[in-house]
Amino acid sequence: IPVLGHADGLCSTYVAASAKLELAKKVVVDAKTSYPAACNSTETLIVHSSHLKSNDGLGFFPQLAKTLVVDNGVTLKCDTSLEQESVKGWFKDHQEKIQASNDEDYDTEFLDLTLAVKTVDSAEEAIKHVNEHGSKHTDAILTEDEAEAKRFMAGVDAAGVYWNASTRFADGFRYGFGAEVGVSTNKTHARGPVGLEGLVIYKYQLHGQGQATKDYGAGGDGSDKKRYLHERIDVKDKETLSELLANKRRRLD
Repeated sequence: IPVLGHADGLCSTYVAASAKLELAKKVVVDAKTSYPAACNSTETLIVHSSHLKSNDGLGFFPQLAKTLVVDNGVTLKCDTSLEQESVKGWFKDHQEKIQASNDEDYDTEFLDLTLAVKTVDSAEEAIKHVNEHGSKHTDAILTEDEAEAKRFMAGVDAAGVYWNASTRFADGFRYGFGAEVGVSTNKTHARGPVGLEGLVIYKYQLHGQGQATKDYGAGGDGSDKKRYLHERIDVKDKETLSELLANKRRRLD
């Protein structure tokens, strides 16, 4: 019997080869630390192998890891591609925060400041890992390559797939739906007479430029945070939609 339920939120964020370091720091920190116990918190960090090449701790992944471990108290459970002693060498005063991962870690919703780290050689490998271990909740890719982003967003089987934005945006209020009863990861059917529209399910794709939830608020509270507009947009084609969104971003900035 199909059941509409709020299940696990095993979200992943893939840092692709072309990802920008500062964008990755902002998005991953928000996705993991802004509310670790939330179902839309990132539990697995997937990193392209090109980011691991550093012997001095000054490369892409060492700097991203430092932001997570030293600045935010996150424990990293790293796979065998990350030599444990080398990683620990980057954080001599935080070695207890660097641990070896096991297979179960990639199927675990930690709900705390713990992050499983998986290294891959391609977006296709990242997609495969997400589809095998994820909960079909929300997953994200950080990349400057639009074609790669589109492949990831089409290939990942999840209710929400984001490009350059935090998984923490997966929320009914933030989508403009009002009060939320939960986040469904199922594919349930409609009730009553079912036409073509009733057979269709949703996949929410969010295109960002490094947005993090900490920068946004409900508005009207006297803070300087940006507010969610929740405006209905009437468009006829993708080109028009892109232009509308670009103009709206310029107006908000």
